[in-house]
Amino acid sequence: MLKIFVDTDCDVTPAIAKEYGFHLISMPYVEDGKVIRPYEDWETFEPHSFYERLRSGKLASTCALSPTDYINYFEPVFAAGDDILYPHFSSAMTSTFNAMRLALDELKERYPERKFYGIDTKLITIPALLMILEIGKLYKNGATAEEIVDWCAKEEQHFAVYFFADDLKFFARSGRVSGITATMGNLLGLKPIININTEGKMGSIGKAKGRKNSIEKLLDYVEALQDDMKNYPVLVASTDCDGLAQKVIDAFVARFGEGYDIRVVPINPTAGAHCGPDSTGIAFHAKAREIA
Repeated sequence: MLKIFVDTDCDVTPAIAKEYGFHLISMPYVEDGKVIRPYEDWETFEPHSFYERLRSGKLASTCALSPTDYINYFEPVFAAGDDILYPHFSSAMTSTFNAMRLALDELKERYPERKFYGIDTKLITIPALLMILEIGKLYKNGATAEEIVDWCAKEEQHFAVYFFADDLKFFARSGRVSGITATMGNLLGLKPIININTEGKMGSIGKAKGRKNSIEKLLDYVEALQDDMKNYPVLVASTDCDGLAQKVIDAFVARFGEGYDIRVVPINPTAGAHCGPDSTGIAFHAKAREIA
């Protein structure tokens, strides 16, 4: 049989994993020097509590899994005689998949007959979740590993995301924008518009002044790139800013009309450590990830 693994950096929760029959890998973060594994060290993510700690000056960072961690996740499945398919967040954003490759090299020696299908979504958080929800449908409908891999190869560039942060110091700390840009941006109310490109890398591709203009700028990209959006969910990110996320939804409906499946998604703490509180954005099915 085929078993599918997904990870928490793609905003997959235990409830979503259960719905589709996924195995969930917890991607850790560090607070006060302690490594915390989502949904293993706690059962329910409380966005307000986490992001309030960041607002108060607490620092959170991320760390990679070890080869042993990956072996502990994968070996029971291989030992049971099953194969694994793992659509994961962008390898361009982390070193953790070097550890995964080491683990797989070891496991292949123990279980040479077993197959592992790794799929780099070249995404993270809500656009990765959007893609994984489609993979879940294929899986539940009986698609083979090869069919899912082929679908991903054809479709991965059709999931796009555009977003901005209210306070740029978190992005500055993670290297997404320079410190000077972050300081001046906060003083002037300028917000870089950030996307994930075709290579799976995150970067600033524009800017707007103030929340209202920033939301409209997001929707300009949606309008330029939209493709068959009514047949897919539209996901709106919230790092403890549901009111701001609702403004994105209201502006979206005002521009595109009713009839869309729009969902607000609390952004997982591992990704949230980089973008900080009061960040929002929108993921949607697109002709391409970027305007040519």
